[in-house]
Formats: sequence, structure tokens, C-alpha cells
Amino acid sequence: MINRLPPLSSLRAFEAVARLGSVSRAADELGRTHGAVSKQLRTLHDHAGLPLFDKVGTGLRPNAAGRRLSAAVGEALAALSQSYGEVVRDARSPAVHVACSASFAMGWLVPHLPDFSRRHPETRIRLTMTSAREMRDEREADLVILWDRAAYPPEDQARAIRLADTEFGVVAAPGYAAELTAEGEVTAPCRIVHDHTSSAWDGWSRLSGVKVSARRTLSFPHTHLCVGAAVAGMGIAIAERRMVWGDLEAGRLTRVSSFTAFEEGFAAIPNRARPMSPQVGLFTDWLGEALRTPPEVEASYA
Repeated sequence: MINRLPPLSSLRAFEAVARLGSVSRAADELGRTHGAVSKQLRTLHDHAGLPLFDKVGTGLRPNAAGRRLSAAVGEALAALSQSYGEVVRDARSPAVHVACSASFAMGWLVPHLPDFSRRHPETRIRLTMTSAREMRDEREADLVILWDRAAYPPEDQARAIRLADTEFGVVAAPGYAAELTAEGEVTAPCRIVHDHTSSAWDGWSRLSGVKVSARRTLSFPHTHLCVGAAVAGMGIAIAERRMVWGDLEAGRLTRVSSFTAFEEGFAAIPNRARPMSPQVGLFTDWLGEALRTPPEVEASYA
């Protein structure tokens, strides 16, 4: 198929003339002489075997075939220019492709990324935000960041790099009818669960020894929606301490229980198809350090 194409230089000259309506203006834009651009047009006409322009006064206007070809060539050149720019940019400034849940990205990672950029300005971060369920099928990212690895293949779990502890607790809006009884049971009218990581409730109850009793259940596909529903007074939610620290400090949420550490903690799973680059190693080291800094310590630096 490529062998059927005319010289790419003739297509570039054709696109410029069709867009600008003038051989002279096209020559100025391309940095070529009028005669060189005219020769490229003749080459293209001979290759195609049909006229592509109508003469209008002193200028040229593409005919029906020319307009169709001009649109296709313009799109192809734009795509080529973009891809070339990305290749050059990535070679000059390596990128780390990170995949994580939208809730973790918005609630913690993005607000902390300026610190990484200050330390490593030569390394760009490309971020993919997705759901906990969709992350299990992620194959392009250099790193997948998560805390719940139970549903991942054993080989992925074995390659996981532990970054920091996770601490989960039960939260609710101030004044919501939730309490921790003397018998060690959290009671509330409604419990809010995550569609794809509902194990957080079971894990917290097992590790803390506290049972949960609620008459109704609400379900959402993202942690930030679960937390938002709790802030709105719709029920109790289970949340990682970092994800609700700002809401707790601002008084939008209160603790119904203490926060309990989970065994697995936050982890990064490297891409199984390629070795970790030095830039991925830098980001992983920074991420572990940042996650291990308690939010109350961060607040004291602000």
C-alpha cells in the first residue's frame, strides 16, 4: 500500500497549496521556491493521473477530488506531527505512566505531584485514572497503584512493591445517627459500600474486632463517591485515613471508630512486560516516602 503513495514531499506541497490557495504562499510557508512547489504539484498530478485544482483568477482552488485528498492529507500530516512531537518529547523528557483509582488520584496523588516535579523536573508523569475493577485489566501503565490486591494474579501479587501502611476507619457526617456501642458494634441506619472493593468492610471488622450493623446499604463505584455520600449524611463509610483527612479536619466528617492498619498496605505493581526504568524507580521511591508521611505531619509543614 505504501508503494502506491506519491512522494510525501509532493503531498505536503499539495496540502499547503490547497489550504492557502496559492503556490507563492505555500512556497513561503514551506521555505521552498515557487518553482519547486510547482514541480511537486506536477509530480502529484502525474502520479494521480487526474487534475486536483481549478484555476481561479491568479490562485488555485481544489476541485472535488482535490478537496477530498486535501482533507485526508491534512489529517495525516497533523497525526504525523503529533506523533513525532510525542516521540521527541518522550525521548528528551522520559514519562512514567501511572494507573490508579480516580479517588486516589484526586484525593491524594495529584495534590502531592508538585513535590515530585520539584525534585525530578526532568521526569513527566502520565496519569490514567480508572475504577478498581478496570485496573485489574491495565496492561500499558508502568505502575498500578492500589491497596486491594486479592483479585490480582499470583504473579502480580508477588511482584508488588509495598509502599506504606493503609489505615481504614468508619466515618460519618456530624450528627448522623451512628455510634460505637459498649459491646463493640458500630450501628447506623445505612452503610455505604464500594462496588468493587467491598472487602474493606470485612477486613476492617476482622482486624478491629468491631461488628457493623446497618438496616440498609448504598453502593457506589468510586471511593470519592462513597465519601461524598457520607459527607452528605447518607450513611457511614469505610475509608482510608489519607482519603478523608481533609474532611475530618474541616469538620465535614467525624470518626465513628478508630483507624485500623491493614496488612497489605499500599503497593505498586510494575508492568509485567518490561523492566522498571530508572524514572519508574525514582517515582516509586518518592511515592513510598510521601505515603509514609502522616497527613498530620504534612499539615504541620503547610
